[in-house]
Parts: sequence; structure tokens; C-alpha cells
Amino acid sequence: MSRPAIPREGRADSDDVVRFGPFELNASRFELRRDGRLLHLEPRTFDLLMLLARNVGRTVTRDEIFAKVWHGRIVSDAALSSQVRSARRVLGDTGDAQQIIATVHGRGFRLCEAISAPDEAASDAASDRPGPPTVVVQSFASLDGDGRGTVLAYGITEDVVTALSKYRWLRVIPQSAVLRLATAGDDPGAMAREVHADYVVTGSVRGDGHRARITVQALSAGDLRCLWSEGFDRDMRDIFDLQDEISRLITARLATELGITEQQRAARQHRDNRGAWELYQLGSVEFCRFTSVSNRRCQRLMRQAIREDAGFSSAYARLAYAMILEMVYFDGARDRGRMDEALDLALRGVACDDQDANTLFAVGRVRLARCEYDLAIDALEEALRLNPCLAVTYCGLGDSLAYEGRLDEAIDRFQTAIDLSPHDPFRWAFMSYRALAHIFGGDFEEAALWARRATQVPNAHFWANAHLVSALGHLARISHERAVSGA
Repeated sequence: MSRPAIPREGRADSDDVVRFGPFELNASRFELRRDGRLLHLEPRTFDLLMLLARNVGRTVTRDEIFAKVWHGRIVSDAALSSQVRSARRVLGDTGDAQQIIATVHGRGFRLCEAISAPDEAASDAASDRPGPPTVVVQSFASLDGDGRGTVLAYGITEDVVTALSKYRWLRVIPQSAVLRLATAGDDPGAMAREVHADYVVTGSVRGDGHRARITVQALSAGDLRCLWSEGFDRDMRDIFDLQDEISRLITARLATELGITEQQRAARQHRDNRGAWELYQLGSVEFCRFTSVSNRRCQRLMRQAIREDAGFSSAYARLAYAMILEMVYFDGARDRGRMDEALDLALRGVACDDQDANTLFAVGRVRLARCEYDLAIDALEEALRLNPCLAVTYCGLGDSLAYEGRLDEAIDRFQTAIDLSPHDPFRWAFMSYRALAHIFGGDFEEAALWARRATQVPNAHFWANAHLVSALGHLARISHERAVSGA
């Protein structure tokens, strides 16, 4: 693809119009167009883009941006980062690629003098696709010479397909259909087109004596861009245990990454094209910010999703859980009526799809907030039966077990959640709730360790800090008592 030059200083037909690559900014109309097609963006994002475009090739400092876009108001760096992300998103750029907007670390941002704008043919197809995605798992390749890896490769492929199908929001192509495809062993893009998949999972197994190296990738079907990859080195003496462990880890982490990708896709979707699925994803983004304001936005978006699709089980579940967290985390009204509404919503989610582990997870969290501990544990254990790879459920079960005094079991569940999904949007909670369990058990050093880790996650709720303060306070008290007693 040719790399069109961007005019310096926004020199174009008039002072009001600035062109760069296939894009055109019109200051008088507050419009951004790509090849004549109108793109939608927020006013402040428009102002940021116009400032960068008028200074193409030059690094615009953060102070300049704050002065001209926020007119000198004091705002956080996070607000600027959010606007840069929005600008990149509407242009089809990313923080990793930085083909259009480059970060100059410690200084500011620069609109590149030449851009290679992403091909819209593939991205538009993914962006316009309504509803949940389809994923196809290509048969894992065995790269060793003695054939031992072939059995493991086939087993992992089968188990990953089976486990992914337990995520009810994913449409998973059966392995039997994949094996019938002429392209099954060749081009993953061709295979994806043949089964109309949005994502392709590929992998390989390489054996060396008693060791095995398993690698896996998730690709965007449109442009074969790698969305996620990971490798695992393990002992191959017990092949069935190895197969079970690796399949669970791959599935849990893959589902997390695809979920985040779907949230990003929904954010790019034009408002007029957003259906129940996109509204749910946008609400999930707000939910995972773990603030009072974002929680209320999440609830509004979930109610919109339910209005669009009254049978959408996950929207009921997420709305019910958001209501509970508003009461627990954000000082929302904690009365019997709202507790009953949250339970009713969670149970309506189960009624819509009783095989969706997310709905049972929500029931379990609502039951715990209602102090119905046995019922909470029952619901969460049923959720794990439906989907043993869903990391948040282990966290929810660990929390419930901790309140019952079953601390060793609780800590084991928290560790499972952390192992399954180390980049999960909920990972701060996995660590923070584990810290609380250690506090309950009087192990304040471990509590401080896990609470401190929780506080380092960007979207951590302030309870993580509270648990850290509590653990450190106990340690200080113990140290003081020892000093006084001379022990």
C-alpha cells in the first residue's frame, strides 16, 4: 500500500479544512471524513485531532494539548490518554501500531507525516457484523518427528473447542466441520472465510524427550492480525493431565482476550448500528472501570440491551451484578426492594439460558450480598460445572467460602482464578479478595503482599487499598507488641 504524505501545518483548500492521508477535518462543520465518508467522534476528540493535524510532523507537548484542548483546565494524564485512544480508534490506529498518532514518551504526541492507513475492507466487515462473534480452531500442528506430539496436539484441539463452546457468547465451529475443510491445514484466512468466522485460533506442539512446548495464537480473521499469543513449557510424562491443564489455560485466557477485543469493536461501531450485543459490550467496558459513575452507565446500557433483546441472558446477569456492586462498593441504596430486583434479574437471566455460567455466577453474587451463603455457594458451584474455565466464578466462590470460614478452600479458588486469567479485567478483585481471606486467617504478611499487588492493577477499586492498610496496620500492631514485650 502506498503511504500518502500528509500536508504540513494543515495546508489544504481553506483554513477550515485539514487533510491527512484519506482523512479530512472540517473545522467549521466539526466533521471528520475518510474518503468522503463521515466518521463520528466526540467534540474533544475532534479538537485534539485538529490540533495534531495543524502541527503534522511536530511533537505537540502535553502542556500545549492541555492549554488548547482543555483551555488550561487542570485535568489528569488519564483524561488525555483516553482522548488519544479515542482518536486512534476512530482513525483505525492502535497504541501498538501507532501508524497515525505516535507517542513521544515524556513529551507528547505527533501526527505522522506519512501514514499507512489500515485497510478498511477487512476491518469494516468485522465492525459491521451484528451480534456475537464466531471462532474457529484450526487443528494444532505437531512439530516433532516421533509422533508423540500428534496425540497431544489433537487432544488439545478437541478440548479447546469443547471448552470454548461453554462460553455462550461465542459461536464455535465444531471440529468435525473443520476437518472436512480443504483449507484446514493451510491458510487460516481461507478457512475462516469458508466458515464465516471472525476469529481463528491456531497452535502447535513440539516435543523434546519428556518436555513439551505448546504455542497458541488468536488471529483476527479479516486481516490475520495476531490478537493474542502465548507459549507453555511443560513436562509430558502424564499426557492427560497436561492436556487438561493446557486446554483450560488456553481457553480461559483466549476468552478473556476475545472479550476485550469485542468491547473494542463495539466502541468503534456507529451508534445507529449498535444492537443488544454491542450495548452489552459497551456496558461491560463501563462495568470494568469500577467507579460509581461508570457503574451507573453500565446499568443504563444493560437495560438498553435488554430492551433490544428481551432474551439476552448475559445482559440480565451483568445488570444484576452491577446493582449489587453499586450497593457494596459505591454506597448505592441498599434496601430490600433493590436486592429483590437484582435477584429477579439474575434469575430471569437463568430462565433465558440455564446453560450460561455467567447467569449462575450472577445469582451466586446476589445471594452472597443477601447473606444467603449456602445458596450462593450452590449457584457458583453449578456455574463452575457449566464452565470450569470461567475465572471470575472461582473468585466469587472463594469469596463466599471465605465468609463461611473455609479459608484454605477460598484461597485455593482465588489462586485458580489468578492462574486461569492473569490479565482479566477482574484480576484486582482476585488478589484483593484473596488478601481479605488472609486477613480473616491472621496471615497479614500474605494479605499485604496480595493487597499490594491488587492496588497496582489500573482499574482497582479502593477496597484493595483498604485491605492493604488493614494488613499493614495489623503487622505494625504485632511489631509494636513484640517490641513492648521484648520478644
